[in-house]
Amino acid sequence: MDEIIKSIESAWSDRSLIADPKIKSTIHEVIRLLDTGKIRVAENRNGEWIVHEWIKKAILLYFPIVENKIIKAGDLEFYDKIPPKTGYDKLGVRAVPTGIARYGSFLEPGVILMPSYVNIGAYVGSGTMVDTWATVGSCAQIGKNVHLAGGVGIGGVLEPPQARPNIIEDNAFIGSRCIIVEGALIGSEAVLGANVVITGSTHIIDVTAKESTIYKGYVPPRSVVIPGSYTKEYPAGNYQVPCALIIGQRKESTDKKVSLNDALREYDVSA
Repeated sequence: MDEIIKSIESAWSDRSLIADPKIKSTIHEVIRLLDTGKIRVAENRNGEWIVHEWIKKAILLYFPIVENKIIKAGDLEFYDKIPPKTGYDKLGVRAVPTGIARYGSFLEPGVILMPSYVNIGAYVGSGTMVDTWATVGSCAQIGKNVHLAGGVGIGGVLEPPQARPNIIEDNAFIGSRCIIVEGALIGSEAVLGANVVITGSTHIIDVTAKESTIYKGYVPPRSVVIPGSYTKEYPAGNYQVPCALIIGQRKESTDKKVSLNDALREYDVSA
């Protein structure tokens, strides 16, 4: 692996090297390793997420060395550089028609793809459902037993290479039409109600104590979150700015589905 990393870093510094067949072969090997789950863009080590920027560099180097080609799906025709994944039966993945994962993404056995999209570099853990019209952007890391409800948008973060991708930890529930972008980290077992928007600068305000606590780009584990707003002063006057409100905590339970339903009912959260 050290030699692979060295080759990728050299090609990143000197783009003329991607014409070298050995470098091309190395780039293709990195994408194959991503596709089979042997490596991943980011991983949790002792509670801290580590980003492997050399892998993101390899993805960015992959685009200029592959050519667009016609991709057939029955009567449908596409023209792109990267083919969709195939062999879902062998992967142990249930993929409903028009559920698409791009080559270079990884789906653990037990993933369910409704009509949805998973981009290159993404990692989706077992037991996770990517629901109808949900998108998992490039390099996003989705944990086990996560539910991405209808229309959820998990943004892609390819550049800059050192930037953290969007991360949804195990057993989280992301409600309908939520948007998660700019390298946000959603902690394990968190529950986001419908239409919550989390960006790198969104105020995520914990209002459960007498004094509020503000987070940015991070939702603590087991938080129950809904859309909200706060007043901000501008030269033209005071206006309401969107934010996310932490209104409670999801109770721990060995049965995550029961715990989730309780959280939704207790806090009257729209899913």
